[in-house]
Amino acid sequence: MIDQVQPAQWRDWMAQQAEQGAPLMLDVREDWEVQTASVRPDDFELVHIPMGQLVQRLSELNPERPLACLCHHGSRSMQVASYLTQRGFHKVANIAGGIHAWSAQVDPTVPLY
Repeated sequence: MIDQVQPAQWRDWMAQQAEQGAPLMLDVREDWEVQTASVRPDDFELVHIPMGQLVQRLSELNPERPLACLCHHGSRSMQVASYLTQRGFHKVANIAGGIHAWSAQVDPTVPLY
């Protein structure tokens, strides 16, 4: 099952996963999108792998580590989350609403696009 995590619930979800290791946020947006608007990680790791590069770069991710996927509005990240689950990743979440919702719920300084 893929958790649907609202950005406002991100910290709670991270705390729930702590036993399984430090959660990772995987940003699957294109380079230009990340340059336009990005999450500022403070106490978590953020990795950027565009969706189109995921198959080639899958070995960069640990399937045992909790991971939450992020995109613009949540559709691409949900596709990636499903893909990862099918490939044996054990604890995968989708950040519902993506960076757009992150701006609305967590950090209004993140630009909308």
